[in-house]
Amino acid sequence: MSRILLGRLSAARRPATIPTFQRRFFHNAEKYDALVIGAYTNAEEISLSATQSISSGTQKVVLEQLAASAFKKQGDVRTLYNVGGVKQVAVVSLGKKGETTGEAERLESARMASALGIQALRKQGVKNVGVDVSVSAHGAAEGAVLAQFAFDKLKNEKSRADAIQVTPFSESAEESKLDWESGQIYGASQNLARMLMTSPGNLMTPKLFSEEVAYLLAGLENVEVIVHDEEWAQRQKMNSFLAVAKGSDEAPRFLEIHYRGATEDQAPHGFVGKGVTFDSGGISLKPSNNMALMKGDMGGAATVAGALYGISKLQLPVNIVATIPLCENMPSSKATKPGDVVRAMNGKSIEVMDTDAEGRLILADALYYLSSKFSPESIIDLATLTGAMDVALGNVYAGVFTNSDGLWSRLNEAGILTSDPFWRMPLHEGYLKEMKESDVADLNNLGKGRSGGAASAAAFLSEFVAGLDPEEGYKVQHPAWAHIDIAGVMDSASTHGYHIKGMSGRPTRSLIEYARGITTKQQ
Repeated sequence: MSRILLGRLSAARRPATIPTFQRRFFHNAEKYDALVIGAYTNAEEISLSATQSISSGTQKVVLEQLAASAFKKQGDVRTLYNVGGVKQVAVVSLGKKGETTGEAERLESARMASALGIQALRKQGVKNVGVDVSVSAHGAAEGAVLAQFAFDKLKNEKSRADAIQVTPFSESAEESKLDWESGQIYGASQNLARMLMTSPGNLMTPKLFSEEVAYLLAGLENVEVIVHDEEWAQRQKMNSFLAVAKGSDEAPRFLEIHYRGATEDQAPHGFVGKGVTFDSGGISLKPSNNMALMKGDMGGAATVAGALYGISKLQLPVNIVATIPLCENMPSSKATKPGDVVRAMNGKSIEVMDTDAEGRLILADALYYLSSKFSPESIIDLATLTGAMDVALGNVYAGVFTNSDGLWSRLNEAGILTSDPFWRMPLHEGYLKEMKESDVADLNNLGKGRSGGAASAAAFLSEFVAGLDPEEGYKVQHPAWAHIDIAGVMDSASTHGYHIKGMSGRPTRSLIEYARGITTKQQ
């Protein structure tokens, strides 16, 4: 991840040889070699957003060049050179002035403009960039950090991207608890999830994932990281989790993370992340095409870890307990076979019809452990669980299955603010019917067909949340539970602004915003 440094703003000194009445400059005490600024385009009229930090003479020069370059459409970028004492200035269209009136619109406008400007300037070898924060300091910082993500540490040193120092330029007009620093934290948290997901499977095994997360989180205030081994999981009778792990020579790990930001008497909120660090499908082997992407099958674990990093850095006044089961799903003579029966931690027996439906098996024990031991107020689990979710929603929305209208409302609000949105999917006991038709066990892990596969997987998981009863129509009030299937949003096909080609790290920022929303409503 790139270094992002904070700076101070003040006026700049200009060469004495330029007559006072001809001075055209940006306020540039930071000695920027480049700037990213926003501009509105209303019909044929163009206006800059950061007018207080740009002299009238410089504004005139910039506007003249923009008008001559067909600068109209939102997202248009023009790079100007040697303007107002700055070598390079990337101007990004914010669209029509007055359209970005809501908080979510302002955040996304600043987020995307900052990212597009950084992307344009980065190709020019800039080192010290000022970013216009007049629309939203938080959004601008998010975009600047996210746009710089590159997983190049394994490449030749000459091929690695140089770090850019980015600081705020101008002043933010918004009144919000979100600021430049919080935007940096949101962006860095998603980049952390991206890094974990992008790491090759041989360099991000269950053991290495645990060590990396423990290193990143253990030094933060109010955080405790506990790494459980295979013997511990055996004592807990997590046979569903261990059934997936047994095919690999890489030993499983079970991460338990506590963030204590509130008083002890406040019930915690739970996060659960699927952590299959490589998924071959097991005996039910996947096709070889694109199997390399299955290093990202621990996306749920990565986003939970990234969100906890952000929540801890922000020191939000909330208690969080996270459980992350980590293993590989591999074929071998030791691997679980189709037709085998295992007994989960809650005592229910499961016939394993398809070893490639492994995510629900490891989540089953993680959900029961968290819900039965800690009695959380709410639980959210995240998993790259089903191809059916990708078919249903593609890569725009993550699907949410939940028993709680209130929990859905908070998640939906968070996704709107971060522009990393959710779509509510049906949670209904009818999807369990086929899974209860095993001849030899309480449940099977697949059902009988592809139809409604994501909904069936969610219904299966509900069987392992202590306190929920599907036969009561999921109307039990405690705990509020949501399953988020992130298979469709696991990766990005191309780079545009702050969306970088490769593993996405979504929806890390939405989880942080969800936690912030909880604390806001408690105050």
